[in-house]
Amino acid sequence: MSKLRIHVGDSLETIGERIKDAVRRDRKGERVREYHLTFDSFETLAKVLSPRRLELLRYVHKHPAASIRALAQALDRDYRRVHDDVEALTEAGLLERADEGTGVTAPFDVIETRIAL
Repeated sequence: MSKLRIHVGDSLETIGERIKDAVRRDRKGERVREYHLTFDSFETLAKVLSPRRLELLRYVHKHPAASIRALAQALDRDYRRVHDDVEALTEAGLLERADEGTGVTAPFDVIETRIAL
């Protein structure tokens, strides 16, 4: 199972400590395979991972799509909007595309979110 940890509002110090900890563990010979994504605010997270985009992400996780066109048809949504959503989610690291015009996959089984107060 692959897990992505989303952090919201972490300080640069907290991010640095997380990186240093991973480097320390790697130097000790531990296989460090962690995926982290940090957003500066909840508002930014909500903009990137809107309800429609979360729906798309869940669908792709269960049904990898051969193309954006196939995904738009499966979701009964406008191609342009699905394309924009796939681009935003890919840029954030939540979806993967091998090349332009190719399949769309969701590489994570679980997304954990931590919001700093």
